[in-house]
Amino acid sequence: MSDVSDDRPDSAHRRPEGLDDATVEALGKLSEALETTERARGHLYTFHQLTGHADLMLDEAVELLRAAGHDRQADEVSAELVGRNVIEGRWTFQIVEDYDDGYHRCFRDLEERIRNELAGGRRHLYEAEMKERRRTRGRPGHEAVPE
Repeated sequence: MSDVSDDRPDSAHRRPEGLDDATVEALGKLSEALETTERARGHLYTFHQLTGHADLMLDEAVELLRAAGHDRQADEVSAELVGRNVIEGRWTFQIVEDYDDGYHRCFRDLEERIRNELAGGRRHLYEAEMKERRRTRGRPGHEAVPE
């Protein structure tokens, strides 16, 4: 399963010959920045789902206002808020799609291209080397790779 018999990281997580510390650090920072956009993307999807849920809840609010005899207010909520764009010309799904297809795709593709050019595609070299510095060799729960 792995190419390690001496409790070392697998080859996918070992620095290629000649790759310097500064490049590993730079690639680590680029990867960290990409991971941060992944978190932002998750929050964007949360925003999308919460906003959509709120819009659907308005249907019930309109019904309850009508049942309480407040037709004018129900009409106002229905006309002004139900189905309203959240920003100019866009619902949240369009914001998510623009982010995914534009900024996020560009970021992901550029990070991968640079990592391929500089490190032979190896991911998380900075973290793999940090793991090697921090773990206690020979101690259970500190193995380099799964058995």
